[in-house]
Amino acid sequence: MIFEPETVKGFKDFLPPASLKREAVKKVIEKYFKLYGFLPVETPTIELEELMRSDSLEKEDEAISDRFRLKDKGGRNLALRYEFTFQLARIFKQNPNIKLPFRISQIGKIFRDEPVSKNRYREITQCDIDIIGDSSIESEAECLAIFNDILKELKIESEIEVNNKKLLNAIVDSIKIQEKTAVMRELDKLDKIGEDAVKGNLRKYGDTNQILTLFKLLDKDLSFFIKNLFEGAEEIKNLEKLGKVYGFKIKFNPFLARGLSYYTGNIFEIKVEGKKDSIAGGGRYDKLVGKYSGKEIPAVGISFGFERLTKLAEVKIEKTKVILISLNQDKEAVKLAQKLRKSNIACITVFGKPGKALEFANSQEILYAIFIGQKEITRKQYKLKDMSSGEEKYLTEKQLIDKLKK
Repeated sequence: MIFEPETVKGFKDFLPPASLKREAVKKVIEKYFKLYGFLPVETPTIELEELMRSDSLEKEDEAISDRFRLKDKGGRNLALRYEFTFQLARIFKQNPNIKLPFRISQIGKIFRDEPVSKNRYREITQCDIDIIGDSSIESEAECLAIFNDILKELKIESEIEVNNKKLLNAIVDSIKIQEKTAVMRELDKLDKIGEDAVKGNLRKYGDTNQILTLFKLLDKDLSFFIKNLFEGAEEIKNLEKLGKVYGFKIKFNPFLARGLSYYTGNIFEIKVEGKKDSIAGGGRYDKLVGKYSGKEIPAVGISFGFERLTKLAEVKIEKTKVILISLNQDKEAVKLAQKLRKSNIACITVFGKPGKALEFANSQEILYAIFIGQKEITRKQYKLKDMSSGEEKYLTEKQLIDKLKK
């Protein structure tokens, strides 16, 4: 049988122009990570499998249960990371002298062994920011502000939904339902399966009166919960106030219940404006980072999928700007190319037939062509061709550089 190479199901190649758009989006993300003072961190894609397990294997989150499991030659149980946050517990156990607060950013591959669909892959590039060692609402606002700035530059209209794990607990407590976490998980399905289906599922945990009371409560606005001293409501209000200072708005969503196994306070979800599609999520998780260190270390973070963000983004793609065509003047062509590169002008050099070189330039959407022949060397001027208009003019080396820098 002849082997036919193919991409593994759930994995994908990114070739130009898609790869160029990804590069442009990544530059925007990294720019704001740096502007907000987040330090880059790199972590292994493979960890001990035990590190990734939930404390309660029966109630593992979907992302955890979908981890890729493997063994090495030593028989150790390993797994591919499914996100970045769980690795922080190991990092802080191994590096107890890290100065707090610690602001970190990561961009890297994560893996999920889950069913594949048109927009769902098994290898995903994830972007993360976390502030470790700061329990303030200000740190939560910083995480939302940085992502808000990124979305603005990428021209993505969005809305920020916020809830609070303490508030959810208090609401469910108030109607005397015992299985709090199970009830919260059902509430989080509202967008996916609808209110009637959620109410039907909740009958496993409470009677009709309890469920009706629960939905009446969840229909209240934030001021009701603040007035009646529900725990966690004031934290949402304080975040809302800070958001106005930073220039973003939040929307209270009492049904939001993501990350129940680790979030401890405010929970965030960022969606495309007017749509149900989530593009980022995060929140406060004060009990995870200190898991192996024997102490509670406050933490807050936000993560977002790079592929989804790139698909939505409007961004200027930086392509190769100029092609240098040598007309039997290879040495001079190389010299000029190096001068252009030192001036931060992207270029390629072609040694061969001008016709084929121009055909290639058109296929790559290169903006300009420079011809370097004996005539140009003698005149100390180079012929510059605008590939879109066909206009040609002779320019000195300095004039060339000045024009191409614009």
